[in-house]
Amino acid sequence: MVEEISLAREYCVNETEVNMLDKYIECFTKGSIQAHKDGSAFWVKNKSPAVETYMGYIEVLRDPTNQRAEFESFVAVVNREQSRKFDTLVSRAEQEFLPLLPWGKEFEADVFSRPDFSSLDVVTFACSCLPIGINIPNYDDVIEEQGSKNVSLTNVMSAHAGVRVSPFLSKKDTQLKEKYGSTSLEIQVGLHELLGHGCGKVLRVKDDGTLNFDQEKVKNPYTGKPATHYQKGETYNSKFSNQASAYEECRAECVAMYLGLVDEILDVFSVATEDRENIKYVSWLDMFYAGIKGLEMYQPKQSKWGQAHSMAGFVILRVVLEEGDGVVNVVETEGEDGLPDLLLTVDRSKIHTSGRKAIGNFLQKLQVYRSMGDSEAGRTLFEKYSEVHMEGSHPFGKWHEIVVRKRTPRMVMIMPNTRIVGEEVELISYPETPERMVDSWVDRFAPQQHDFIEESLTAFTASWCK
Repeated sequence: MVEEISLAREYCVNETEVNMLDKYIECFTKGSIQAHKDGSAFWVKNKSPAVETYMGYIEVLRDPTNQRAEFESFVAVVNREQSRKFDTLVSRAEQEFLPLLPWGKEFEADVFSRPDFSSLDVVTFACSCLPIGINIPNYDDVIEEQGSKNVSLTNVMSAHAGVRVSPFLSKKDTQLKEKYGSTSLEIQVGLHELLGHGCGKVLRVKDDGTLNFDQEKVKNPYTGKPATHYQKGETYNSKFSNQASAYEECRAECVAMYLGLVDEILDVFSVATEDRENIKYVSWLDMFYAGIKGLEMYQPKQSKWGQAHSMAGFVILRVVLEEGDGVVNVVETEGEDGLPDLLLTVDRSKIHTSGRKAIGNFLQKLQVYRSMGDSEAGRTLFEKYSEVHMEGSHPFGKWHEIVVRKRTPRMVMIMPNTRIVGEEVELISYPETPERMVDSWVDRFAPQQHDFIEESLTAFTASWCK
């Protein structure tokens, strides 16, 4: 990594990019987390570059303890046309859209840190699970001081929107999902990453020992008592521990669902008036559908969730099933093969009423508990809805077998390669097959590197087995 980053320095277009790469080098050479924080700050300061790259131990989503981060690195090219829509959303957020969220100004940031939102086309993304949107860095102090970057991965979203197999849905809903899914996903990801992760205030002690809020005025809306806050050295992740990632993803998803019902926001994305209600319907349908599909990542024997986004989707489904007055329902049916099946239905006439109320009430609690660092109340709330019951009107523990049995094959996401032909750079894409996945890896390295890679992998495997 250090060798390649050092070579990349000569292609930087400004001093901020040079400083960013130098800090990456320091981090990977010395193991300094502070160096990575500093590099992340330079990355945030580098506004609207043509090429984006970020790397390091970033996400803790796959760690059961929510502490150890997984390494990832990406290079992507900015999609200018898409980015303009998100820039408009950012520009209008503080004055028009954030005040619509269901908590008072006491729990909203004093000044909205305008994030640098870009729509990117991925050239390569080295990680175990390819996201469709990212809000980074994950350091709270860097975000509060420098802001963050909200990234929508356009070509990844396009690949997901092209998936046509949708078990558990009626034929009509499947057709609506195919027609409006791409636009719906674009709006969901924008709201999730930009406003979802970017909104809300963390009540805390500042470096000078003072509080960043008025303790006399800010009260816990559920008890009437003075609001609690984070002490020095405490962070959201340290307080909410193994639930922090899923809780935060759930909060961001709820923000997207809640604000996705606002017509003025749909106008930003050039949604035609006659398509608005269908876009809203598909957005909510998609979220509930994710809740059912998320059971694939649940481990019944350990009663544990294996992935934060899956857990978040299931929690939202459970909340609206219990509090939404029939806006969503899941029933067991018999499939064409004679085996048990499930059917998910959504009552679009209740989305704006009981559905919006259920999500708004739940979202307010998520934000208030997060703001105050009240992990006891927050975790209790979240654990209640993340439970997978074997009995009752919606026995998801029993239905887990159905969801796993009807699991569709995982998407084959193959990274392209680039090569220089004369004075031009050529992009090489591959068909979506396992064989071409192997070809993409072989083509990624020069022939003279193949033996070295094989020897390295053999040595690593032997060491791992010992």
